[in-house]
Amino acid sequence: MKIDHIGIATRGIAEASSFWCEALGIKGFETEEVKEQGVRVAMLPVGESRIELLEATGEDSPITSFLEKRGPGIHHIALRVSDIHQALNQLKASGARLIDETPRRGAGGCLIAFIHPSATGGVLVELVEQANTK
Repeated sequence: MKIDHIGIATRGIAEASSFWCEALGIKGFETEEVKEQGVRVAMLPVGESRIELLEATGEDSPITSFLEKRGPGIHHIALRVSDIHQALNQLKASGARLIDETPRRGAGGCLIAFIHPSATGGVLVELVEQANTK
């Protein structure tokens, strides 16, 4: 297991990415819309991990409500797992509160599932199984 990415809620990817690209020199990213989740994402490579900039695509997006409550900033930490089904089963068996009991599709065709912040000490944690692992 390792950190796959850190998700950052933004009011707009174009504006937010200027710091990461111009000030820090990060290059080589593309944006993708994940309609099922109401977000547009940009994955910026940083070593073995990535920074995920998240932009809401509508009023019903979870990013819209996050921004209204907290403003821009860290939204979640994503952990890469080799088998998301096994990881979810282990979490369920341990009694951890889950947002997603079954995985769903995320950016890049990955399988994802979220663990409720009440189970993690206040941090929204996303599990990610890369699309090419199976």
